[in-house]
Amino acid sequence: MAPTNQIPLEICGYKILPISLPPLPSCPASATHYLYLRPHEPKLPTQTAERSLFLVNVPIDSTESHIKRLFSIQLGLPQGRIEGVEFAGSNGKSEREEDAVAYLSKGRQGKKRKRGLEAEAIENLEGTALPAIWDRELQKDGLTAVVIFVDRPSMNAAYKAVERTRRASEEPVWGEGLEGKVPALGSTRYLNHYKLQYPDKDQLLQSVNKYMTEFAAREAAQVRLQARQRQVPDEEGFITVTKGGRNGPARQDMAQDMALKQKEKRRGFEDFYRFQHREKRKAKAAELMRRFEEDKEKVKRMKERRDTFKPE
Repeated sequence: MAPTNQIPLEICGYKILPISLPPLPSCPASATHYLYLRPHEPKLPTQTAERSLFLVNVPIDSTESHIKRLFSIQLGLPQGRIEGVEFAGSNGKSEREEDAVAYLSKGRQGKKRKRGLEAEAIENLEGTALPAIWDRELQKDGLTAVVIFVDRPSMNAAYKAVERTRRASEEPVWGEGLEGKVPALGSTRYLNHYKLQYPDKDQLLQSVNKYMTEFAAREAAQVRLQARQRQVPDEEGFITVTKGGRNGPARQDMAQDMALKQKEKRRGFEDFYRFQHREKRKAKAAELMRRFEEDKEKVKRMKERRDTFKPE
């Protein structure tokens, strides 16, 4: 392995940060791991992209505590400047991805049909998972991560701290000072896994009760939503056909009244667009031409009757 001072400071726009992996009982020799980082530039813009760093080749035992300690303690960044760390491939959609969707769809909410509270409650499945069976999540080899700072100056300071560490030919020790603060690996990890597969009876009962409560709430919300769809016509006066239509079907006169009300609401918007004005003028001109031709035929018939009239 090449000495640290022979490793370039930057490659393809990424700063290179060598870190030292401490020896383990299974591998008594230390090793050097290379972390690559640059300012975060996602394809989908987010509200936190400008104050985030993008990390590549994160060690497989990485946790948020490891990343925070690396920047806050070992690289000299003041503590409390990191808002959070997001690892690629984590379970579920991250909050930053949801922010990206919200950012792109801003201003377009009125173009889609808004769903009621019942429809949102049906999709609310959070907080009902069974107890975890692993005390710590391992990352994939070559994983990426996004470190989100509280502001852009903090991100710039961390980026410069990496460069200072490289110029000083220092290698931070990965996980130094976290002994006993994060779940252990090795055989201890699998012993804990075995124990977590058989959770306490009260804990399991609490999780199941929570899930059943949420399930009952979703079922009740779905019933209320379907009942309202059966009783309230839409903008065109049609009734949504749903399961269980015998329970309180909408009446025909109610649907007709709703259609008339919607028609009254749309009154005044017939000539809202330019092409509507154009079509209206064409229709008016065609009507005048039709009446003109009818008047010509009427005058022609009157002349013919006058020429054939012979008084006695």
